[in-house]
Amino acid sequence: MTTTAPAGTLRRDDRGHPGRWLALGVLTLALLLVAVDATVLGLAIPFLTEDLRPTSTQLLWIGDSYSFVIAGLLVSMGSLGDRVGRKRLLLTGTAAFGALSVLAAYAGTPGTLITARALMGVAGATLMPSTLALIRTLFPDARERSFAIGVWGAVSTAGAALGPVVGGVLLEHFWWGSVFLINLPVMAVLLVVGARLLPESRDPGRGPWDPASVLLSLLGMFGVVYAVKQLAVHGPGPAALGAGLLGAAGLYGFVRRQLALPVPLLDMRLFRHRGFSGAVLADLLTVLGLAGIVFFLSQFLQEVQGRSPLQAGLFELPATLGAAGTGLVAGAVARRWSVRAAVTGGLGATGLALVALLALRPGSGFLFLGCVLLVTGAGAGLSYTVTADVILSSVPPAQAGAASGVSETAYELGAALGIALLGSIVTGIAGGPASAAPAAFTDGLRTASAVGGGVLLVAAGAAWGLLRGQRLAGAVRG
Repeated sequence: MTTTAPAGTLRRDDRGHPGRWLALGVLTLALLLVAVDATVLGLAIPFLTEDLRPTSTQLLWIGDSYSFVIAGLLVSMGSLGDRVGRKRLLLTGTAAFGALSVLAAYAGTPGTLITARALMGVAGATLMPSTLALIRTLFPDARERSFAIGVWGAVSTAGAALGPVVGGVLLEHFWWGSVFLINLPVMAVLLVVGARLLPESRDPGRGPWDPASVLLSLLGMFGVVYAVKQLAVHGPGPAALGAGLLGAAGLYGFVRRQLALPVPLLDMRLFRHRGFSGAVLADLLTVLGLAGIVFFLSQFLQEVQGRSPLQAGLFELPATLGAAGTGLVAGAVARRWSVRAAVTGGLGATGLALVALLALRPGSGFLFLGCVLLVTGAGAGLSYTVTADVILSSVPPAQAGAASGVSETAYELGAALGIALLGSIVTGIAGGPASAAPAAFTDGLRTASAVGGGVLLVAAGAAWGLLRGQRLAGAVRG
């Protein structure tokens, strides 16, 4: 890969850029906002429902459109960053994300909010792979890079868990649109500081960006996810079948085109690497098992238990602490034991914690929920951080953006599928809003948690086989 370093950016010493740790702090700002934004809306749902009066279908789209669009564009945007410059793409996406946050905050109709959330997904897709790819540039030393990815993973998983806390604080004092306006000051800092501090990196030899591949990727991902959503909500029918066939055709066309292009957006040969494929699968199933539970747990705490938004957010704080703690030590754990032990252990712990929610009752207290969420966050933080390191270490530096896009696609696709599938279990059993049928809603949440836990336990078994022999760069062979 050819790396450009314009005047005024950082120059390398023997281990990387002298200001690399400060630059990492700037990158985590962008990641933190995207991660928080994926979950902060959960607590605001009752408030915006009262204000905008969305239908049940519109409400699901308000929750899902952001993740759907990100999932469809991450690989394409990661590859675009490899070509035009990761810093340039990051700062452009930052400005767009801030402007669209204002549109979402002041949306006057459900349709406007859904549109704003979808466009925020486009901007968010430029941010997430750029942050991870720039870490590859900033930290050429394998052990330093592993710790930096640990920080990145901790912020990613903890940020998602922190969303309800941030939302709770804001909703105690302001209207629901404030959960979007919180993005603006952070985005301003990122634009000003990032423009001066972050190094530019690109690969001029990657060839032109292929719009046809972008459209096929978006069509394929959106079609498949929409089909799953229709099946979950309405059961088999023409809409689900048509969307599924369209999505499958789009993904098939995308793969065929990548294999035919001399310089593809995504090198499909990466998936021949067992460690790469295993890490991607673990990411997807981890988030699938968690996302729907986190989304509906916020409603359980408010509408079943009658807690304020701030109290509900604080109840979910142990997940943030657990994810942050294990994310920071994940690389050391994987080197001390093994990659597959770390990932399998994280997935298994998270799966068992979700299964423990079978004991959930409408009156369950903080001790029970706090312990479950602490283990859930710790397990997810450990597995997700190690798999991100595996994915980034499995590819040449020139493909860092595209590989990062694959990692984030698995995350966002898992989130969308989790909300659609597990959410349909909750709503199907509850048969109505949580406030109207608290016992039934709790039954639905228990069942969905058990299903999500089962998915994670299956993922743990798959990871044990697929990640056999996988090591992080810099690990000592025993």
